[in-house]
Amino acid sequence: MQMDKYKKGEFGKCPRVACDGQPLLPMGQSDNVRVSPVRLYCARCEDLYNPKSHRHSQIDGAYFGTSFHNIVFQVYPNLLPPKSQKRYEPRIFGFRTHASAALIRWQHEQKDAIKERIVAAGAETGFEGEDEDNAIEEDEEGDGGEDGIDDMFEGGKNA
Repeated sequence: MQMDKYKKGEFGKCPRVACDGQPLLPMGQSDNVRVSPVRLYCARCEDLYNPKSHRHSQIDGAYFGTSFHNIVFQVYPNLLPPKSQKRYEPRIFGFRTHASAALIRWQHEQKDAIKERIVAAGAETGFEGEDEDNAIEEDEEGDGGEDGIDDMFEGGKNA
């Protein structure tokens, strides 16, 4: 009976485009009653979803248990979908984003993380112009704000 519902997709279909409408299986997040409502499991992306149907959201997850989907695929291994080899390609208005942009963004994040670790250790960063900028910032902090940007707009001595 549950297999017929699964094959018909009565519990719903996976909302991800990469899953190609994979049918969902009900699953509980706890084996104890009244802990959490039923969730829907996609075997292709291995993610959990909240049911869209009000009828399904009122069912306690303990009625299916935490291992229902595992047992189903052990008994019926032919129903287990193959893992997709497709990779997600980010797009803006239908155009693929350039791969080097993602690489450059990742490299900048890694560089910033390394600099933070080096500065936290109290050593010089070794990047061109970075250590001089840090020294200038430390000197400006000790000035007491006499020639800051506020003084320029308020008619201070540098205005």
